[in-house]
Parts: sequence; structure tokens; C-alpha cells
Amino acid sequence: MTTLDSAQAKTEPVRHTPPRRLSQIPAGAALALLTLTVLVAIAVFAPMSAPHDPDQSFTSHVLQGPSLHFPLGTDDLGRDMLSRIIYGARVSLRVGVTTTLLALAAGTVLALVAAMGGRWPDTVIMRCCDVLLAFPGLLLALAVVAALGPGLQHALYAVAVSLVPGYARTVRSLIFGIRQREFVQASRALGGGRAYTAVHHILPNIAGGLIVLTTLGTALVTLEVSALSFIGLGAQPPQAEWGSMLAEARQYIDTAWWLTVFPAAAITITVLSVNVIGDWLRDVFDPRKRTVVMSAPLGRSRALRRVLRRSGEPR
Repeated sequence: MTTLDSAQAKTEPVRHTPPRRLSQIPAGAALALLTLTVLVAIAVFAPMSAPHDPDQSFTSHVLQGPSLHFPLGTDDLGRDMLSRIIYGARVSLRVGVTTTLLALAAGTVLALVAAMGGRWPDTVIMRCCDVLLAFPGLLLALAVVAALGPGLQHALYAVAVSLVPGYARTVRSLIFGIRQREFVQASRALGGGRAYTAVHHILPNIAGGLIVLTTLGTALVTLEVSALSFIGLGAQPPQAEWGSMLAEARQYIDTAWWLTVFPAAAITITVLSVNVIGDWLRDVFDPRKRTVVMSAPLGRSRALRRVLRRSGEPR
């Protein structure tokens, strides 16, 4: 092999591709994605998909079981359970996604400041996160709601605050994983500032991890917000929300099984679907499962020709 062939082989770029492309979805993830798509569509078009107003009372059909007119039955006030579950999906999904994005944005900013700001910002931010992580997430959320007062909006802020420390530490570890890579060092050597390097080189390369965190976090937030509503610190009556619907149905668990089964099934299906999608995305973006694909050899550049000419190597 000549010097030129060796140089060409060394300059061949390496491109990493995930083992599972987005078009190659496993059956379980495809089913979960379909289920979640249907839930989102039903929630978005709730006024058209719900057969009745969620707060409308049918006094002659109080605690009626599933029937043709009321497929999921009615509650103790004669309200249609199917309509309330559909409108509850709109509330739960909106709160889940909003809370996760809010917590992830705050955690990412703190992680960037800690990882790129030097020793003292990193120490201060991480020690504060350690203090908050010493408390269970739900207990911290309860403390925040107790300070702000009950309500769905306050529950959103409370759960977001409880998630920020974990997100900050996770994103910080992702940043440390690529901070010493050659392209980051080259950007700094060429005069790129910390903010420029973070925005143009670090954030695009941790986007896959952020997507996975968002997906898995949405499932956790849905559970925590439902738990806060169940104990009376989240959504307040008469707002249709799955956790508050379970709380209202506790006294009828023996006589009206549909009041607890259907809201609980809605929570279970949603959380399970989001978790399955999150696990699949984690496999897709996992760098340890990527394969290496070599691109075509590069042609002789002018600089390489000049070097070879000076060394006496025939072109």
C-alpha cells in the first residue's frame, strides 16, 4: 500500500447509524404509538369525539352502568363517564407534556451552566441538586403544592420543580460525554465561545437523549399529577381529570365498579404506551448499539498532492 492509499484510508469519514431506524418500528412500539396517536387525536378533538358535555347531569341516569346510551356508564351526578374520560385525556396529556418540557428546559439550562461554566458553578448547582434529590419527588411536589395551594396549575409547577434536579444531573452527564470530543475542542480552538459551542455543537448531539428523557418523563408526570389530583391537591371538581375522577369514585368502588375501572384503565394505557415508546427511542438513540458505516474513499486533495510531491512520492 502506498503512502497515498494509507492517507486516503485514514481520511475516510466514519458515519454512525442507529441499528433501528425510525421506519423499522417493533410491533410493541408500533402498537403503543398507534394507541398514543388515537388518545392524542381524541383529546385534541374532544368537543367532537365526546358524546355529551362532561359537566352535563342526567338526573334520571345516576350511577347507571355501561349501556348503549352511556357506553362507560354515569357517575354519582349522572354525568357521562366516556365524555369525562375524553376531556380528562386532554387535561392529563397537556399537563404531562407541558410539565416535562418545562422541567427539561430548566434542567438543561442548569446542566449547561454547570458543565460549561467551570468548577464553581458546577459545584454550587450540583450540590443544590443533591439537596433536592435527597427528598422523594412526590414529597417535594407535595411541599410545593402545600406552599402554593391546591390547583392543577400549582400541581404542574410542583411536579416540574421535583423533576428539575434529576434532569440537570442527567443532562450534565450527557454533556460531559461529548465535551472532550474532537469537534468540541476544535470549536473552542477556533475561537468559539462557550455559549456558541453549547448551542451549535453540544445541544444538537444530545438531542436524542433529550427526546428520550421527554418521553419517559411524560409518563412519570402523568402519574404524579394524577396522584396529586387523587389526594385533592391537583385538579379541583368539577374539572374532568383522571386522578380526581378516581378520588370521587372511592366511595362507590363496591357498588359502581365502572367509576374506578375506566379512569384507572385510561391512566394505565397512557403511561404504558408512553413508556414503551420511550424504551424504543432509547434503543434507537443508544450509541452503544450503533453500527459503523464507512463512506466512499476520498479523492486526492490539493494539499495532499503537494505534500506527496515534496516527499518524492509519485502521484
